[in-house]
Amino acid sequence: MRGSLVVTGKVVRFDEMRGYGFVAPDDGGEDVFVHVNDLDVDKRLVAPGAIVEFTMEDGERGPKASNVRIVRNAGRSGGDDDYLPMGLDFREELTESLLTGVPTLTAEQVVRVRKTVLDLVNQHGWLDE
Repeated sequence: MRGSLVVTGKVVRFDEMRGYGFVAPDDGGEDVFVHVNDLDVDKRLVAPGAIVEFTMEDGERGPKASNVRIVRNAGRSGGDDDYLPMGLDFREELTESLLTGVPTLTAEQVVRVRKTVLDLVNQHGWLDE
């Protein structure tokens, strides 16, 4: 493989403790190695079944993923984590703004306000996919 190629695939396995796992590219071929240092998201979001977008590169031992982003979380629906890929950045920024802007909000209130805002954003399609 020459250069780098942006592809999507499904996480086959990912070990948070060891910091690595493998992704099966949608186009087929051998599984692609992914290391925690190449994630553009929190490693806790990288679970088997998650759909990711990544840059495929030549690694020392075969194909390697870098710049890994979540497209769709595994086994989660209806929650505010479904607003991806742009939504994750927005969700994190919204959460941080709520925590700093209104420090008296409880965690439950932050989650409820965030979900309400994200539902509105999603309903109107205000975030680019």
